[in-house]
Amino acid sequence: MVGPGCHLPLGWGTLGWAGAGGLLPYAIALGLLVIGLYAIVAKKNLIKIIVGLLIADYAVNLFLVLTGYRAGAEGHAGAPILTDGGQAARTAFLRNTTDPLPQALILTSIVIGLGIVALVVSLAVRLYEKYGTFDVTDIRRLRG
Repeated sequence: MVGPGCHLPLGWGTLGWAGAGGLLPYAIALGLLVIGLYAIVAKKNLIKIIVGLLIADYAVNLFLVLTGYRAGAEGHAGAPILTDGGQAARTAFLRNTTDPLPQALILTSIVIGLGIVALVVSLAVRLYEKYGTFDVTDIRRLRG
């Protein structure tokens, strides 16, 4: 039931698709994840598989950004900088600022993703030097 007493998870806002509190950004993140997973699973070219890996990585990062976003009272989120104040100031701070933990996780995820992509690209270059192709089916056939 959706109504005044219904509480949605942080960042979901109303159940509409558009707007800052809508579900459209989540649908875009899910769509990017599906596209990336499709490229990883269904494509035979190593370069396309690497691009699919990048798209899936960016989709997960986008989803983490969306989970940490909170629309404040003015419709936008503020930076998580706490100044001196009483209990009312702390309550307003928690209600009107973004969560810094997903931001830190995203920075870590970007660094790890970059390392993984560098490793996969170096393996793809080495496979191309050895077999002369990026096609996975040809590489499997040319074992030796």
